[in-house]
Amino acid sequence: MDKLLDRLQMLADRYEELGELLSDPDIISDNKRFMELSKEMADLRETVEKFAQYKQVLQQIADDEEMLSGSLDDDMAAMVKEELSDSKKEKQELEEQIKILLLPKDPNDGKNLIMEIRGAAGGDEASLFAADLFSMYSKYAERQGWSVEVIDRNMTEVGGFKEIAMVINGKNVWSKLKYESGAHRVQRVPVTESAGRVHTSTATVVVMPEEQDVEIDLDPKDIRVDVYRSSGAGGQHINKTSSAVRMTHLPTGIVVAMQDQRSQQQNREKAMQILKARVYDYYKSQEQSEYDENRKSAVGTGDRSERIRTYNYPQNRVTDHRIGLSLNKLDRIMNGELDDIINALVLYDQTKALEELQNG
Repeated sequence: MDKLLDRLQMLADRYEELGELLSDPDIISDNKRFMELSKEMADLRETVEKFAQYKQVLQQIADDEEMLSGSLDDDMAAMVKEELSDSKKEKQELEEQIKILLLPKDPNDGKNLIMEIRGAAGGDEASLFAADLFSMYSKYAERQGWSVEVIDRNMTEVGGFKEIAMVINGKNVWSKLKYESGAHRVQRVPVTESAGRVHTSTATVVVMPEEQDVEIDLDPKDIRVDVYRSSGAGGQHINKTSSAVRMTHLPTGIVVAMQDQRSQQQNREKAMQILKARVYDYYKSQEQSEYDENRKSAVGTGDRSERIRTYNYPQNRVTDHRIGLSLNKLDRIMNGELDDIINALVLYDQTKALEELQNG
């Protein structure tokens, strides 16, 4: 804990320094600098307040121990011992809270996200499972008070999805759903299977931060835009006009086709939104691959080909392979009750990060 205390003192000193800087007339007149320092101070506030609370508890423990070393009557001694026990318990709780606060922040944690779900191996059954996953995440989002906006979909004849893309907005969206990227496997008897045999199919989920306040700057010269007539559902309006848009990012070869919106302008905006997210995800994945050479992530790399979870319908069981968690309540999970899985993933990731922090 000594290393952490040194680090906490440095942060407390920086917090005090920021308070002085923010009262400097030169900085107040520089709006950009003022906003940067204000954000840094706000980010440090909770940690510094917990540290101040921790120091008070340490002082209380020291005072109580000193009192107990002197001569006290039985009633007073019992009262001080009880207070000391409470303080030691509070000290332990504060240490755990402070360690979590000191973990490196994910720069995307405050962002909304774009989620893409695709039917993969298994034909019609894979597309139906993709639709089930879409329903599961939509119900989870509703439970969290988030909003879901479908921005692209490609339906199959059986009512499933070849692919569907949605923007999920709300508090802690990224920090809770960032572990969902990967291959999701389902084991069940397909509706079309007359012999009642269990089949295995997969759907892939890709989760990307929504890049609105663009940290990634796309050069218009690197983007080829094609406009064409929409096909499929949408009525006469969509089929008569060239409202569909296909954008190709030439350096990476990433293609986004958008036809779900009513106008070409809306399709352009949504296509650019997804393109930015995919290009950001592409470059971030390359960085992550290099990072993972040195550190194997506790909950996987988020690679879309990595099998992360199995949904076994005959046994009503969901297994997350990254952390060895099995829950026999698949029916409730598919109804959007994902908290047990997501909380376990967050806890596992934090535990591994804490080990690195303490050993580093």
